[in-house]
Amino acid sequence: MNRTVKNLARNGLLCAMLSVSVYAVAATAWKEGVTYNAGTVVTYNGKDYTALVTHTAYVGTNWNPAATPTLWSATGGTSSPNPTPAPQPTPAPGGGSCSGATWQSGVNYSLGTVVNYNGSYYKVVNVGSNGSDGTDPTISTWYWQKTTCTGGTNPTPAPTPKPATPTPAPASCPAWQRGTNYSLGTVVNYNGSFYKVVNTGTNGSDGTDPTISTWYWQPSSCSGSGGGTPNPTPVPGGGGNGFVVSEAQFNQMFPGRNSFYTYQGLVNALSAYPAFANTGSDTTRKQEAAAFLANIGHETGGLVYIEEIAKGEYCDRGAWGAPYPCAPGKRYYGRGPMQLSWNPNYALAGAALGLNLLADPDLVARDATVAWKTGIWYWMTQTGPGTMTPHAGIVGGSFGETIRSINGALECGGRNPAQVQSRITSYLYFTNILGVTSGSNTGC
Repeated sequence: MNRTVKNLARNGLLCAMLSVSVYAVAATAWKEGVTYNAGTVVTYNGKDYTALVTHTAYVGTNWNPAATPTLWSATGGTSSPNPTPAPQPTPAPGGGSCSGATWQSGVNYSLGTVVNYNGSYYKVVNVGSNGSDGTDPTISTWYWQKTTCTGGTNPTPAPTPKPATPTPAPASCPAWQRGTNYSLGTVVNYNGSFYKVVNTGTNGSDGTDPTISTWYWQPSSCSGSGGGTPNPTPVPGGGGNGFVVSEAQFNQMFPGRNSFYTYQGLVNALSAYPAFANTGSDTTRKQEAAAFLANIGHETGGLVYIEEIAKGEYCDRGAWGAPYPCAPGKRYYGRGPMQLSWNPNYALAGAALGLNLLADPDLVARDATVAWKTGIWYWMTQTGPGTMTPHAGIVGGSFGETIRSINGALECGGRNPAQVQSRITSYLYFTNILGVTSGSNTGC
C-alpha cells in the first residue's frame, strides 16, 4: 500500500499485581512522583498504606494510595498528624460546568473531570500517565465511574459499592484468580458474582479482575454447564456469530496465514463499525466481506506479515504530521492487515477507536482485535487517493473503487495492472467461496 497516501490507523496495558509480605515500618508522607519499593509504608490523608509492587511506570502519575488498591494496601494506621492533601478534582471543560462538558474522542481527561456522554455523566476516578487514555466512559470502570451533575459546578463522586460477601463457586464456574488470562467465554465467580469474558487481548483477559474493565468482562450467570467453555457473545453483523464469513470459510481463504490474524479477533473487531459487511442485501454484505479480505490479503501476502519488512521511521514532521508529534523512540511503519503507516494515521485511527496508538503504535502488532479494527477503520472512514471510502465503493457495486481508495495512485489507470489483477483474482476467489456474484465493476 502506498505509504504516502494511505490514511490508516489502546493500549490497555494492565498488569497482574503480586502480593507481598509486609512488616511494620515507619510511615512517611506519600509524595507525588516518587517510586516506592514494595513493602514501603506511607501515610496518605491520615491513613497508612503499604506498597504492593515496585514499578517505575507509576512515577509522576496521580495514582495515589487511596485510588489504586492494586498498587497499595491500606494498613489501617492513622499515624500522620499532617496528612498529604488528596489530589483535587480537575473541573470539567466548559467553564467549570459539567453540564457543558461533552466527552470528546481521544481526549485524555485528568483526575476528577466530569463529562456528559450520551446524556449520562461520568467522572474520571483513576488515570494513567497520560490521563484517562482516551477511552470513552463506557469502556472502563477503572478510569470512569457514573456520577451526577447538580448545578454544573460540584461533581458528585460515584458511590463506592459495598463489597459482596464471597460465596463458594460452583465447579463449572471457578473462582477468579489474580494474574490468570482467561479465554473468551469463560465465566468466573468474583466475590459472589459471576462475570464472563466477552473480549480478549492477544493473551486473553490480560489478568484484570472482572470489576476493572467492561470491555473484557460483563456480568453473567452460572448455569452449571461449563463456565470455562468459550461461547463468544454475538456482535453486530449478518451471520450467526456476527459475520457473514464463517470460520471455516476464513480458513479456506487464508490457509497459510500467520496465527496472529485470528478469526475471533476479526469477529471481535466488528463492534467498532457495525455497518461493516452488514449493509444492504445478503449479496452486498458478502461482497463487501470478500472485497475487504481480498485487499488486506494482498497487503499482507495472504495475512502472513504483521509488520512491514522494511521498517522505517515514517515520522512526518511537516504540515501533515505537525499536529501529531511522534513519540520518542517510536516508529510508525506498516502494521496490521491494512499496514497502518505514518504518525498522523496512527493518531487518527487511535482517536476513532479510543486508543493511544500515537504513543504505542506497537499495540497494532500485539493485539489481533486492535489490528483488525485499524483495518476496518480505514475501510469505513478513509478515501485515500480515491473519491469515496472502500465501504461506499463496494456497497455501490464497484470492487474497483476499493482498489482506488487504497492504492489507486500507484496501481489504477494502468500504472500497475499486475497488482490490480492480483487483488481482483483474490476477490473473485473469495466471492466464489461465499457463493455470491462478484459484480461487473472490478477494475480501476
